[in-house]
Amino acid sequence: MAPAVSASGDQSPLVLACIVVAIVSGSITLSHVNDSGFWLVSRFLGISTKISLSTWTVIATAIGVMSFALCWLLYALVA
Repeated sequence: MAPAVSASGDQSPLVLACIVVAIVSGSITLSHVNDSGFWLVSRFLGISTKISLSTWTVIATAIGVMSFALCWLLYALVA
């Protein structure tokens, strides 16, 4: 991602922070059994895999979408 970000020409610290947060938001979205955070939460709380899929995945997706939307709004105001 570094070559694409540096080629964009926007080098202000706030714009770069928005790009980083947008990338991280995408990595959080749709957490599932391949994600270590999924297993950490499910085993720590003592819940089954089925319940974890129906709760943790939805929560992680909501967090990812909301953080991306807030980042997009901030980027639109700054850029």
